[in-house]
Amino acid sequence: MSHSRAGRCCVGMDLIRHRQAAGVPVLAGPGAAAVTAARRGGEGGIAAGGGRSARVARSRPARGAAAGEAAAVRPDLDEVFRRDYQVVVGVAARVLGDRDQAEDVAQEVFLSFSGCSVPGARARGWLCVAAAHTALNTIRSRRRRTGREEAAATAEHATEPDVADAVVRRDEHRRVRAALAQLPRTQAVALVLRHSGLSYADVAAALDLSPTSIGTTVRRAESALRKELNRHGSHV
Repeated sequence: MSHSRAGRCCVGMDLIRHRQAAGVPVLAGPGAAAVTAARRGGEGGIAAGGGRSARVARSRPARGAAAGEAAAVRPDLDEVFRRDYQVVVGVAARVLGDRDQAEDVAQEVFLSFSGCSVPGARARGWLCVAAAHTALNTIRSRRRRTGREEAAATAEHATEPDVADAVVRRDEHRRVRAALAQLPRTQAVALVLRHSGLSYADVAAALDLSPTSIGTTVRRAESALRKELNRHGSHV
């Protein structure tokens, strides 16, 4: 890990502990709905949206005995953070295409993890699924941007050698990510995790699905993604 990335990891860990100590609610930002739905879904796990569910271990923030006491931080947080931070950032970056936003997602996900009761042995799978959900929700929220914000983004790239090519590439990437966010959530998460380097067995364990079904799920996701892109005039 480079010194700059290691520094960002330390800053991220410090921020998580600061927000815990300040009693900041564990659930905040674009991933809150997915994790809240997980808690409402009983022991089954994360409600995946779009009428589908990705089952993972239920997580509940620890509550202090006294009113206003910050949630207790799980004792394995530092170890899991050091081990899995880059993996979680990688999953989010695969969806978002932006390292800085992916690190924001990772901080949010680890903040949720810091107060939950998911077993340490299942931590990586839980974190990767949560990162994919949160990043996909972020993509959906992006679609609400105004035309003025889009125009500003175009102007920002006006100094590139071939602004037309730059705009086309950016628009194509945006369409792919928007199409990904429209897939059934279990398919989208399975596709993201598989293309983030997780094995079929790891994806199956993370989503609590049969290992023999993951290949089919990923292929269906790829087919659905192509159909969604073709429907909007994009081709992959």
